[in-house]
Amino acid sequence: MAINWQAEAAKYEKDLLADLTTLLRIKSERDIEHKTDDAPLGPGPAKALQAMLALAERDGFKTLNVDNVAGRIEMGDGDEIFGLFGHMDVVPAGPGWNTDPYEPVIKDGKIYARGSSDDKGPSIAAYYALKMIKDLGLPVNKKIHFIIGTDEESEWVGINRYMEVEPAPDFGFSPDAEFPIINGEKGIATFAVNLKNIAAKSAALTLQQFTAGIRVNMVPQSATAVIGGQLPADFDAQLQDFTKANHVTATTEAKGNATELTLVGKGAHAQEPKAGVNAATYLATFLNTFDFDPAGKTYLHLIADFMHEDSRGHKLQINYTDKVMGELTASPDMFDFNQDGNKQIMINIRYPQGTDASQIRDQIESTLGEDLVDVTINGHAQGPHYVSGDDPLVQTLLGVFERQTGLKGHEQVIGGGTYGRIIERGVAFGAQMPDQENVMHQANEYMPIKDIMAAVAIYAEAISELAK
Repeated sequence: MAINWQAEAAKYEKDLLADLTTLLRIKSERDIEHKTDDAPLGPGPAKALQAMLALAERDGFKTLNVDNVAGRIEMGDGDEIFGLFGHMDVVPAGPGWNTDPYEPVIKDGKIYARGSSDDKGPSIAAYYALKMIKDLGLPVNKKIHFIIGTDEESEWVGINRYMEVEPAPDFGFSPDAEFPIINGEKGIATFAVNLKNIAAKSAALTLQQFTAGIRVNMVPQSATAVIGGQLPADFDAQLQDFTKANHVTATTEAKGNATELTLVGKGAHAQEPKAGVNAATYLATFLNTFDFDPAGKTYLHLIADFMHEDSRGHKLQINYTDKVMGELTASPDMFDFNQDGNKQIMINIRYPQGTDASQIRDQIESTLGEDLVDVTINGHAQGPHYVSGDDPLVQTLLGVFERQTGLKGHEQVIGGGTYGRIIERGVAFGAQMPDQENVMHQANEYMPIKDIMAAVAIYAEAISELAK
C-alpha cells in the first residue's frame, strides 16, 4: 500500500509543536561552571536530554541514558545498526533578540527560539518520523539507534562518551544541516593567537581592554574596547562617519578616566563568516588609525590588517580551495585583550581536504610573525569528512528528497560540523530547506513550521527505506 507521507506527518503537528515547545524552553547551553556529578556539562544539557528521552518513553520506545551526556532511543532489530544523530545543546542566546530566546513564539508560521533550527526542531522532526513508522507498523529489519548528544556545539563530550561505551552505527544521518544532503564536511580547527610581551612606551591612548565573542563557532555580534587617555577632539565625528559607512552601530560611555566603546554588527555561524558582520574586526579597524600604546597598537594591527573582511584567509596566507570541498573559511570569533593579562585572538577555520591543521598553524604564525605571536591549535582538530555520492546511503536519501519535494537532489559540502562525521558512512540530511534563510547561531533563530512537518515526512520515508 502506498503511503502518503505528508498526509500522515500532518496528523502529528499539534503534538509535535507541544513537545518541541517543551524542549525549547530548556536553556541547554553548556554550563560547566555549574556542573555536578549528575550533570557533567551543566544542568541545562542534562535536563534537555532527560526531557527528550522522557518523550520517547511516553510513546513506548526503549531508551538509554549514558551519564546524562548522551542518550539513545531504540527501535527495531537486526544485524546492522542504522543511526540517527541529533543534539539537545544550543549555543548561547547572545544579544539582539526581539523575544525571550527560551520562550518559544509562533509568528507568521515560524517558531522562534534558540535551538528551533539547530537542533531541537530537526531532532523532534526525526523523532516523530520514528513515531510515525512505529504507529503505522511498518517493517523494520535493522536496529535503529537515535543517538542524542548534549555537547555538539562545543567539544563533543557526549557523543564521544557514547561511542566509547556503546556500539557505533554502521551507517546513518544527522538531521542537523540542510537538504538535499550534506555528504561532505570540511575539517574544523580553532587556532589561539597569543601576543608576546611587548615593551611599554608612552602613547596618546592606551588600549586597556578589548573583548568580543561568546563561542568560537559564532561570529561576534558585539565588541567592546576600554580606552585610556584623552580622545582626539574629532573622535566622535570619525566614529559616526565610520559606522555610517560600514552599516554598524556604536556607543561610547565614560568609565572614570577611560572611555568604553561598544560596536554592534551581526552574529552568524562561523561556517560562513560572510553571513555576519564581525563587530570585533570592525572595531579594531576603526581604532587602528589612532595612536595607541605598543601592545594595544600591535593587537589592533593584527586584527585590522590580517583578519578584517577576509573570510577566506588570503591575508593570513592560508587560503586553499579543493575542487570537491570548496574554499577554506576563516572566522576570528573570540577576542580577549587586557593590558595586564591575556592578549589573545581565537580563529575558527573550516578547511577542505588537501591541507591540514598543522600546516595552517605554521602559516598563520609565519604570516603574523614569530617574534610577535605564538599560535597553537586549541583543542582537537577534526579532519575533513566525505561520503561518496555513489554510496547507496546518499543515493537513497537524495531519491526520497526528490520524490517528496520535486526538486533535484545534489551533493553538498559545508563548513559546518555535524555528528554525521562521527562514523565513516555518516552524512547530514536536512532539515533546512533549499533557499531557506540560515539563522543557526543567530539572534531571532527560527524554523518554519511547514519545513519541520515536511522534514517529518521526508525522514519517515528515508528511515523506512534504509531500515527495511
